[in-house]
Amino acid sequence: MIQAFGLTSTSRKARPPAVDDVSFEARAGQITVLLGTVGAGKTTALRLMLALQPGRGIAYFRGRPLYRIAHPAREVGVLLGDVPGHPARSVRGHLRMLCAASGVPVRRADEVLEAVGLVSFREERLGTLSRGMDRRLGLACALLPDPHTLVLDDPAGGLSLGEARWLYGMLRAHADQGGTVLTTTADPREAARVADRVVTLDAGRVVADQEAGDFARTRLRPRVAVRSPHAGRLAAALAKEARTGRRSVEVVREGGNHLSVYGTTTAVVGDTAFRHGILVHQLADELGDMGPGTGAAGAPPERAPTAPDQASGRRAPERERTVFGFSAPDPPTTPRSERPAPAPTPQQSPLPGGSGNRIASVSPAEPAGAPLRAESGVAFGAGTVPPRLPGKPGTVSTPTAPNRIATAGISALRTLLPGARKPAIRRPRTAGPDGRAGGTRAFDALSPLPPPIPVRSAPAPLRPLRYEIRRAAGVGTGFLVCGAALVLSVLTAVALAGIGHTPQARLFAAWPRELPLPPTALAAGLLGALAFGDEFRHPALAADRGTVPRRLGLLAAKLLVSGVTAALLAFLTAGCDAQALYLVYGRDLTQVPEDWLPMAASWFGLVVGCAWAGVLAAGVFRSTSGGLAAVLAVPVAVVPLMHSAFRGPAVRTVADLPVRMREVFLLQWPFGGDRYLLAVVRVLVQPVGGAMVLSLTALLCAYLFTTLRSRA
Repeated sequence: MIQAFGLTSTSRKARPPAVDDVSFEARAGQITVLLGTVGAGKTTALRLMLALQPGRGIAYFRGRPLYRIAHPAREVGVLLGDVPGHPARSVRGHLRMLCAASGVPVRRADEVLEAVGLVSFREERLGTLSRGMDRRLGLACALLPDPHTLVLDDPAGGLSLGEARWLYGMLRAHADQGGTVLTTTADPREAARVADRVVTLDAGRVVADQEAGDFARTRLRPRVAVRSPHAGRLAAALAKEARTGRRSVEVVREGGNHLSVYGTTTAVVGDTAFRHGILVHQLADELGDMGPGTGAAGAPPERAPTAPDQASGRRAPERERTVFGFSAPDPPTTPRSERPAPAPTPQQSPLPGGSGNRIASVSPAEPAGAPLRAESGVAFGAGTVPPRLPGKPGTVSTPTAPNRIATAGISALRTLLPGARKPAIRRPRTAGPDGRAGGTRAFDALSPLPPPIPVRSAPAPLRPLRYEIRRAAGVGTGFLVCGAALVLSVLTAVALAGIGHTPQARLFAAWPRELPLPPTALAAGLLGALAFGDEFRHPALAADRGTVPRRLGLLAAKLLVSGVTAALLAFLTAGCDAQALYLVYGRDLTQVPEDWLPMAASWFGLVVGCAWAGVLAAGVFRSTSGGLAAVLAVPVAVVPLMHSAFRGPAVRTVADLPVRMREVFLLQWPFGGDRYLLAVVRVLVQPVGGAMVLSLTALLCAYLFTTLRSRA
């Protein structure tokens, strides 16, 4: 169960808040829909509930606020917008990476892929998925940790008829298992078809909170959609017959040859057109808008302005509404036998997920034997009523293929979620002054202003090392960078040896004097910068919990993986350069020098230090380019400063340091330990080594400072 109290967004520049004192309840075992037009505040309300943006108010998920839940992903599955994954990552690789982040077994990825019907697309890249496949993957990501609550923002937006029906069938199956489903939509007909409860928002405020049956009966109106090349004549004929028969008929000119007729039936409109010899291209029953005076939530979609009228030069009205016939002060009464049947409860739905029959039940009563529109290709997703099954009143027929898809998906989801969830314990609710049940008044009595909603950073992955390995290995960027660095290093080493006048240490590192860093060090810095840069560019971890996490556990995992990768790259570079020099020039240039240990320590320290500098800088500056810029700043800006500061004293300090330490502390160096100490000291007192240590220390302090400040 979700309980939202006093959700209010932070206003900017004296503008009214996008969401103002929104309170509602989404019950377990039901689908609750937030309905409203674009700008009504649906997405903002969801983000406030999930603490993704600052504001005021509070939201309880099964009696606990979000900050009291240790692992929010296991309680709330979220789908806001597109799937925030790297376009080059595979579907299965993305889910396996999220398995490590959520702390669930890796086999869970294959289970949810089967449930959402993406088994055959598991090796597809995220950037190549269609809209329908992206929605399926988003639902799989939300279901991965088996949450009790699903929060989705317009999940069926842009989907085809079959995909939308399948998606809502999956949500219905989740609700039937005892879970809570909260979603948004801008289509009132879609809300009436799929929801158990509809909360209507207008200008950031709740204007209605109704059961789906009450919403369909009170806020939707049936209409007759007519298309005719003689729409004007037909409208006049309908007006004349309405006045003669003293009936209230409303004709709306939608533009062109399209009419919407309210207060009548297809049979009456068809008979009128036949008697007057008017050609009709379309005649069908539909569920229209919510009628005039129902607020922005019931307004029809805005249309593009029409072209200027040729005669007058003014724009013709796009939507003309005219009421013809008799209208009495009191509303006309309808016999009980002709009234529409009330919408059945969700448990009476014959379709998977209980969708479809509620729309048929709110349509106006028709004479016996008058079927609804049963032509092929009916736009069920657009709000029209699907045909009834022959011989089975009250049920709705659907295309065979989407039925098979929905049935297979629901059966897979039920196997994925084996036991029925226990519904949350309901708290007693007080009735407000408007007569609706709700706990808003009791909450306001305790606190005049709702508590603030801080933006919380996401917790680190539960298995950070496994997550980082799958993140780095799931995309081919790292392999391409390493391969390019090796090839460029070999070519540079061969070219430097041919030119001559290059020390042997620089030949093995392929480091020309004209470059601030060798290609291998630049590649290691780029790999380190990508470790955090990709998190901010494609925030897979922040889809439902806020900003990108910068916890110490995740930092340690990134430093370890990037350090091992950089050390391996440094070893391969030295080996490949030595082999290339041997093949081209012989043994003269490949002799191992006597001081190979300090040279190797300096080389590995340089490459690993560049990788770590990229990781820390990308975490501080929140971008890959910032991390790479910090790596390049070490030889360009910091090294000259260190060279001028430690040129003389550094040489005197390193000279005979092990001998002096042995004389002072009476230490004996076992196994030649003085050599290793001398190598470490030489690395530290070199301008490049000292600059790298100084840069890493500064970046680490900045990282810790920003992390602690974000927690505060």
